[in-house]
Amino acid sequence: MLRLTKKADYGLMALKYLAEQATGDGPTAHSAKDIAEAYHIPPQLLAKILQTLAKAGILVSHAGTHGGYSLSRPAAEINAFEVIRAIDGPLFITSCITIHGTCDLAGHCTIKEPLRKVNDSIKDLLSGIHIADLVEANEAAGKNAVPVAGGLVSIAL
Repeated sequence: MLRLTKKADYGLMALKYLAEQATGDGPTAHSAKDIAEAYHIPPQLLAKILQTLAKAGILVSHAGTHGGYSLSRPAAEINAFEVIRAIDGPLFITSCITIHGTCDLAGHCTIKEPLRKVNDSIKDLLSGIHIADLVEANEAAGKNAVPVAGGLVSIAL
């Protein structure tokens, strides 16, 4: 089964939080502690995830008393694929498609090409989901929505 890691899930949740808190007055920084409390995420783990996202250029780290993290660009320009890749590394659904080249069975394999197509489809799908979409989906669901995936998305009833 293909699943997001907890780290990737937490990273997306944190970005959704930052997008929801953004104001028209420019980026406001929020601490890892605030985000962790809002979603009941282990604070130390979230701090490491946020540092990783800052190193990848997805977040900006603000030092000081009122420091924390903010989105490096608008939520509509940050997609789920880049967040997952920054946290978990390259996305491959099978070991035959890796950054190290082909496996030992490459000359005899009959499923490599179909699996590559599946991998590309997943990448395209995740690239088409932006952080702003997660915020909008939550707002559109309204009061009759049931939160799923740790509150990342909601399903309207």
